[in-house]
Amino acid sequence: MWRLNNPVRRYAWGSTTAIPKWLGVEPDGHPQAELWMGAHTSAPSEILTETEDTTLEAAIAADPKQLLGEDVILRFGERLPFLLKLLAVREPLSLQVHPCADRAQAGYTAENTTDVPIGASHRNYPDPFAKPELVVALEPFDALCGFRSPHAAAAEVRGLVSPLARELHTDLTQRDTASALRAAMRRLLTLDESRRETDVVDLVAELGERMDNASDGPAQSNILVTLELAERYPGDPGAIAALLLNHVTLTPGEAMFLPAGNVHAYLRGTAVEIMGCSDNVLRGGLTPKHIDAEEFLAVVDFSCLDSTVTRPEAHGPRHDYTPGVPEFALSVIDVDWETNADAETHDAVLRGPAIVFSLSGETRLTSVAPTDQVPQPAGASTLALTRGESAFVPASRGPVALKGRGKVAVATVGPA
Repeated sequence: MWRLNNPVRRYAWGSTTAIPKWLGVEPDGHPQAELWMGAHTSAPSEILTETEDTTLEAAIAADPKQLLGEDVILRFGERLPFLLKLLAVREPLSLQVHPCADRAQAGYTAENTTDVPIGASHRNYPDPFAKPELVVALEPFDALCGFRSPHAAAAEVRGLVSPLARELHTDLTQRDTASALRAAMRRLLTLDESRRETDVVDLVAELGERMDNASDGPAQSNILVTLELAERYPGDPGAIAALLLNHVTLTPGEAMFLPAGNVHAYLRGTAVEIMGCSDNVLRGGLTPKHIDAEEFLAVVDFSCLDSTVTRPEAHGPRHDYTPGVPEFALSVIDVDWETNADAETHDAVLRGPAIVFSLSGETRLTSVAPTDQVPQPAGASTLALTRGESAFVPASRGPVALKGRGKVAVATVGPA
């Protein structure tokens, strides 16, 4: 097993304090958005091996069989298929969607054929992999996730007189759900620049007046989110798209699964996120980055999402989040779920390849593999983690027991 030194990604939407607080370091005054734990090519974790400092990506490339195991290599090739993150969202992220594996492969091949550089800002598919995601809240976490009923969205603009409001109402009241949502989203994402400066602004103004004149009652959360986004991104039709999506607030321990085709945007909060190890993101708005409206619309799943919150399956101290994708599964384990005088019981046992991230307390990872195992497993046989620390468990290490008093998130490969 190896302790990880993980890179911090400094995106403008990140919190200046949340990640430093988790890591027990002083804030530097600059946004820190994501802590990456894994072997992603653009920002792999560092490890200290028995002989030298290297990256987890390089260590896997040097000995994939020992670190990943034959089964993982057969399923995914010589790569760790998941990436674990700590997210600290202070400001809204872009409106986005991720492709399925087939679409990612086709898009990647097509852009290679047309000689679009891998690092080009206008490239849609920097790699050929799917990017399903699961986010688990560590504190209240706000997001937009999946389409709500088009009739519910239509009610938000019913009676408004601006041209865009009337057009959206017509789109959203079509008989077929998918057709209604597709028409409304296409209208928003393909608006002429001139209409963005007039019609989007007019519709936002009408929504603001509606909220000002609303009687006491349940808050219209989608309108409030739309107004917030429109203030941050004036004239961006992506703000209006918030009317079409489910507004979700996760409580700690609740999760949200984002399969291929799911339109979403994170708004605020701190969470653990696990995803397929990919950079494939199609953006539809709320960003200065590249937007390809046609490709975005081609990837989107225009069905309604009835249930947005994923709750774990509890197995004693272990809470499993297993959305059924091959790339990953996530467990949150209370190591000290039963109070013991010495806390030396084996509360949970895991197998690699896995990444363990400490959420609280102290947890000791102890190998229970035979001491005469040949070849010798990679890394240390015992490792202690406190809040904010993490470790990689190679496949060759065999079963590893978790001891102590603490809570950890464990990222592993999903079921075959």
